[in-house]
Amino acid sequence: MTATRSEKDVGPKPWYLAQLKPNAWRIAEKNLHRQGFTVFNPLEKRTVARRGRFKSELQPVFPGYLFVQFDPTAGPWRVINSTYGVARLVTFESDRPQAVPTDLVEAIRARCGDDGCFQPQEAFAPGSAVRFTTGPFAEFVATVEAIAPDKRIWVMLEIMGQETRILANQATVKQA
Repeated sequence: MTATRSEKDVGPKPWYLAQLKPNAWRIAEKNLHRQGFTVFNPLEKRTVARRGRFKSELQPVFPGYLFVQFDPTAGPWRVINSTYGVARLVTFESDRPQAVPTDLVEAIRARCGDDGCFQPQEAFAPGSAVRFTTGPFAEFVATVEAIAPDKRIWVMLEIMGQETRILANQATVKQA
């Protein structure tokens, strides 16, 4: 009599990295979900200029890649390579995809909110350089002057040759 091993005995399925076709992350995500694969693609809000206007969009933290979870010993995982939007599974050996360390993926997932957006946990200090990620000052670099207790920071931003003091939300800046 042989005993079958449950998923509890085996542990969680490993995560793998899929390389995507250009600008196809939404298509790949949708098609992989449709095939029954678990997909993880952390997003962040970025401000981009489109036709002379600034627009905030959700974009992948790792452009061109997403994480896919599957058991390589069971099931037809090779169908991932022929999924619309996916270029290939990242491999380092001849024919087998290489698993991404589970602790790494779980640490990234822990820093994502309920909406799937990546929440940076950066410690700002007076004098450090920061870059605005959203809003009208997107991609501008400023210097931290002081940190307020309500998750806001005072920064000095050079505008038209003069330093201007601005109060910014920590979520709109990251280390430069």
